Amino acid sequence: MSNSNFVDLSCDDDDDENGFSNSATPALISREFWKAGNYKVSQRQGHQAGTKNQQNHMRVHPMFLHSNATSHKWAFGGIAELLDNAVDEIQNGATYVSIDKSSTPWDGKPALLIKDDGGGMDPEAIRRCMSFGFTDKNSKLTIGQYGNGFKTSSMRLGADAMVFSRHRSLTQSVGLLSYTFLRRLGYDEILVPMVDYEFNISSGTYQPLMPHGFQQYISNLTMMLKWSPYSTEEELLKQFDDIGPHGTKIVIYNLWLNDDGDLELDFSSDPEDICINGENTSQKRKPIFDHHVANQFQFSLRVYASILYWRLPNYFKIILRGRDVEHYNVALDLKFPEIIEYRPHGNLKSVLTADIGFLKEAPHVNIHGFCIYHRNRLIMPFWRALKTTSVGRGVVGVLEANYIQPTHNKQDFEKTPLFQKLEDRLRQMTTEYWRLHCELIGYQNTIRNPGIELDDQESPSSRTRNCLHKPETLDRGSQNESSSGRLGKSADVHKVRNLEELMVKRKDLDRPVSLQQAKRHVGTCGTHIQHDTEQPDSAVVPQKIKLMEENKRLRSRLSEKEKMVEELNLKAQQLQMEQESIRLEFTEMLIEAKLLEGDSIDFF
Repeated sequence: MSNSNFVDLSCDDDDDENGFSNSATPALISREFWKAGNYKVSQRQGHQAGTKNQQNHMRVHPMFLHSNATSHKWAFGGIAELLDNAVDEIQNGATYVSIDKSSTPWDGKPALLIKDDGGGMDPEAIRRCMSFGFTDKNSKLTIGQYGNGFKTSSMRLGADAMVFSRHRSLTQSVGLLSYTFLRRLGYDEILVPMVDYEFNISSGTYQPLMPHGFQQYISNLTMMLKWSPYSTEEELLKQFDDIGPHGTKIVIYNLWLNDDGDLELDFSSDPEDICINGENTSQKRKPIFDHHVANQFQFSLRVYASILYWRLPNYFKIILRGRDVEHYNVALDLKFPEIIEYRPHGNLKSVLTADIGFLKEAPHVNIHGFCIYHRNRLIMPFWRALKTTSVGRGVVGVLEANYIQPTHNKQDFEKTPLFQKLEDRLRQMTTEYWRLHCELIGYQNTIRNPGIELDDQESPSSRTRNCLHKPETLDRGSQNESSSGRLGKSADVHKVRNLEELMVKRKDLDRPVSLQQAKRHVGTCGTHIQHDTEQPDSAVVPQKIKLMEENKRLRSRLSEKEKMVEELNLKAQQLQMEQESIRLEFTEMLIEAKLLEGDSIDFF
């Protein structure tokens, strides 16, 4: 895309020289999001398909901004997209992202402010950001991949958004994406006014960058000042003061209202949080055990942000209304935890590991399901593989599934055969875990048949159930298996059945335990200690203890490896920042040398 002052997604043949449409001004847009797209498009006389360079090209109507944003049914889904962009900037040196309430200077109405200290965007990059389908995020480490997140998220939260970005190349840019502007002027195409500035070494200030001439610069600036909260260029440039040497700030104003006519985002209920209006009142009256993250993330941004990413560098902070968001790892909130491996059918390179266990609050809370992440980002929070309320109650799992693709709004996965197989496996995983452990916390085992139905992708030996031995992974996806391989699998199934018979024998010997008895039976780190006068089979309990001890050892090793990876990533980030600092220092020295020699300087 050329470095033009308009991000023009269509043709502007019918606009006058100042960029204003000749069509009639339509009625005011509704302030309620789900009604804002209900308006009729008038057919302009003589309207023809747009042409450019003798070729037909698509005209994108402003109505698409609204229909595109409806992919987010939930306002927090839009905020999460903007947080993703900031988290992706960690590789460019970002150390924080801040979410706060702001206000528009003209009327003092609430606005949403999101800011980070990443590398920022140069004039070309900000135009890609505010266009459709352009993305340069091809790394497996980044979350964004479709080039649509900013548009859907900002337009889902408010009718208008401004982007301020300062880049390390000593440029800064401002862009306006305004549904109000396009509707009120009757545009039938999406135009985004933008202005750019570059740093002048001699004056020590930012000066306008006008690659297409003064007239286009003034035209864009005029429209921006008329339709933004800032009435003068001085006020506009003052918004860069809190960005620092590099970073990006997004201001979303004219926030949408809900069906009751109130702001969707509630800034007043909690001065340190942003809530969904009308959703948190009933929750506050519920028992204290219902104040778990699983019951609060739907209406509390602080709670949702705490589980949104599985792991973050220690130096990176999510700051919500002036206070750090405390990261919450669901996997650390489990008792009697197990690590279970799953090898997707036909995918020999991918091995998925799931942490599964009972919530520490069980059986007081009716919470169960899996938190499924993709590339470190939470896609499906506490998703229930089992729909029943008896079997699986209190069983929670955490896993990262990078081999399946999320939907564009990152709130679900594409319903492909791979996902269906994962769903089946998680359902079996929950049932099996429940059958083997439910009595430890006082539940009755309601599964009468001890046999477990095994899927075609997963062998029983892939369980690391308290890990007495390293799990073997059997792949049943191949149609050309040898007879020896089938015999090996039959032997493994036979071993599991023997173990199940031992567990049934133990159940017959043990009397059902109450919750208080179960607490007396449980030692630290999930190790089961029997204190009853009636002793179970002597061959089972020692094996169970060994399995738990081995599981604890493996989890400790896993924690050490994760810490090493985090330290290496941190060191890589520091080296990258040092390299960038040296490059900038060299550039400054080169500029000073040319100034001393009296040479002219060609900026970028």
